[in-house]
Amino acid sequence: MAHSGTGPRLILVGPPGAGKTTVGELVAATLGVPLCDSDAEVERLAGTTVPEIFRTRGESEFRVLEHDAVTRLLSEHDGVLALGGGAVLHPGTQAALAGHHVVFLDVDADHAVARVARSGARPLLEGDPAARFEALMTARRPVYERVATARVGTGGRTAEDVAADVLRTLVAPASSAAPATSPAPAAPQAPASSAEPAPGPAPASAPAPTAPAAPATRITVTGAAPYDVVVGHGLDGEVLDLVGPDASRVLLVHPAALAGRAEALRAELAAAGRTALTHEVPDAESAKTLDVVAGCWDLLGERRFGRDDAVVALGGGATTDMAGFVAATWLRGIRLVNVPTTLLGMVDAAVGGKTGINTAAGKNLVGSFHPPAGVVCDLDSLGTLPAVDLRAGLAEVVKCGFIADEEILRLVEADGGAAALRPGSPVLRELVERAVAVKARVVGADLREAGLREILNYGHTFAHAIERTEGYTWRHGDAVAVGMVFAAELARAAGHLDETDVRRHRGVLEALGLPTAYGEDRWPDLLDAMASDKKVRGSTLRFVVLDAVGRPTILRGPAPEQLEAAWAAVRG
Repeated sequence: MAHSGTGPRLILVGPPGAGKTTVGELVAATLGVPLCDSDAEVERLAGTTVPEIFRTRGESEFRVLEHDAVTRLLSEHDGVLALGGGAVLHPGTQAALAGHHVVFLDVDADHAVARVARSGARPLLEGDPAARFEALMTARRPVYERVATARVGTGGRTAEDVAADVLRTLVAPASSAAPATSPAPAAPQAPASSAEPAPGPAPASAPAPTAPAAPATRITVTGAAPYDVVVGHGLDGEVLDLVGPDASRVLLVHPAALAGRAEALRAELAAAGRTALTHEVPDAESAKTLDVVAGCWDLLGERRFGRDDAVVALGGGATTDMAGFVAATWLRGIRLVNVPTTLLGMVDAAVGGKTGINTAAGKNLVGSFHPPAGVVCDLDSLGTLPAVDLRAGLAEVVKCGFIADEEILRLVEADGGAAALRPGSPVLRELVERAVAVKARVVGADLREAGLREILNYGHTFAHAIERTEGYTWRHGDAVAVGMVFAAELARAAGHLDETDVRRHRGVLEALGLPTAYGEDRWPDLLDAMASDKKVRGSTLRFVVLDAVGRPTILRGPAPEQLEAAWAAVRG
């Protein structure tokens, strides 16, 4: 659920002992926002404790103070808000909660009473705490359930696990019906094993003539510096709008293959009164070097680019990564507009604010977080994308389906993946929009990968190991496809995922012609590469796995036999 920008980012409700304050602290820290506890606010305003207010003034007076405090916090507080257990009983508060993201932290009597006993006096649970709690919940549960948009159980669980589930409610997708499709399934093709297209690859088939294109879709990435991702056809005009009125100079960074498109954009910008320069850089990962970045810096300096000027990154994910780093570092940050031209770039690299280059020590180890002013995903670019690259990009789309939006999987399954592989199809457009929406919700809540954003690494631990072991000759999407199957098999071995969902991984990926196995006998090398993964904490391996479709979690320190079982299952 996207944050509206007014009022709390997240509201926690539930009975005494549910863990609202403890969980709220963890969630707020992950989101980088403040936590406010309504009981603490009442105590601050009243100058005394909640138990003392109950003792000297009575519950009715406390509820008046509480309602006044909550009403103000709902309009002024912009972080996480933990409401006192009975705050939701006031009809005015119930009405005010409408439209907010409210999570009900549910707990059984035994765990609640034990927690309350440790934390101190709770006026409404004095006497026989268990009996009082049961009576209290009989009265309050219907209200909690009515005002909440999500429910998370807390009994017998660590605060960290509960906080992770609460954060996941922020990325629950909106439901919408999938468009009906009925073309014959395309014959799967074997994925290429190289990182770059082979010389002269056949492009994906051009889109057939269709009705006039639907209006562009705008997906907002929230956060400290919100921006829109625009998805549609014929969107060059959007680039000028995103460059903004204050930029007098614009640097268009592009690979050689996009020189014609870059020149067309330059002409449009020049016609609008901008001094626009095109700058050709190497293709793919060859662009992500310090020498290439330094060349961009030199050009920006020669042309006297200032803080109001802009960089436009036109190309695949490597181009947007590198050009984004140029924009992030020039004068400590100037305006950036990403125009991804590959499917992988649209649904992954260009959205989220990560920029970076490679060094001898590894990929993307030097970089920064620098959200763009906007992202333009012109689907017309996909009409000339080699079929193998379109297919590989779909792996990241499928990943979003498994972690947060099952409708993505249904769209692929509806016709065996045929429409997803056809540029210009309404199904491919919807898949792009849904994948972008998943990533937008995640990075909007966690730009700097403090917690929630880690779920976007589903399948990536094993994928990165394949890429490193194979000297980065595998396409990233192909490696991610195998990585997701490995993660599913690992989740099954660890008791998280059932056989049906594991089979579904293979079925969806194979329908798109993506690999689901790794044929080389290099387990020691893969294990060593995984031990160096950025998600490792200390010496403990960490994997994003699924409890079910749409329910990602973190598996810490899997047993050697579980890892070996997953490896055995993906060996080709």
